[in-house]
Amino acid sequence: MRILQVGILLMLAAVTVAAQNPPAGQPPAGTQPPGGPGGPGGGQRRGPIQVMTLTTAAWSDGGMIPAKHTQAGAQLSPALSWSNVPEGTQSFVLIARDLDAAIGNGTDDILHWMLWNIPGATRSLPEGLPQGAQLPDGTRQISASGPYYRGPGAPSAGPPHHYTFELYALDEIINVPAVGQSPPLTRTAVLAAMAGRVRGKAAYVGLFKR
Repeated sequence: MRILQVGILLMLAAVTVAAQNPPAGQPPAGTQPPGGPGGPGGGQRRGPIQVMTLTTAAWSDGGMIPAKHTQAGAQLSPALSWSNVPEGTQSFVLIARDLDAAIGNGTDDILHWMLWNIPGATRSLPEGLPQGAQLPDGTRQISASGPYYRGPGAPSAGPPHHYTFELYALDEIINVPAVGQSPPLTRTAVLAAMAGRVRGKAAYVGLFKR
């Protein structure tokens, strides 16, 4: 399990680096104009990335995800909570994905849930978050299927899949709409908007197979 956790932290670092290097010709989305916080473009770092703690009472880290949170059950999003948040956090991004479901050219994976612009004062999410592109508190969400949580659905054949929930603390609210483009493009835009804005991160893993 320790090896898996180290691997997840390395992947988190890779996502952060990817966010800081958007595709050629595409400036980071959602950054503030010159003169805003962090200097020109808002991309200047303000210190090391802080390790936060992300947890759920639904299953232990690296344990089996209960059926009610999966496609074999009610597909309720799990209750999550976090701590050790960096000072100056303005918003959070949460990304849930299947590490064992490579798609496209094999470098991408299935996006089961992405929330962004979670208010910086938030320290938890309730079970069964409602559907909708934007929630009353300003949080925006998508998945590969639509504007809602998509539960794990790994087939019965083969080993359980690893589902990672990754939380990022940002020093700004990012201006990426939840509608108007496909989930993959929205995901890319959110990652680009995170460039230079990540101040803390955490990960939690669950396993599932039908």
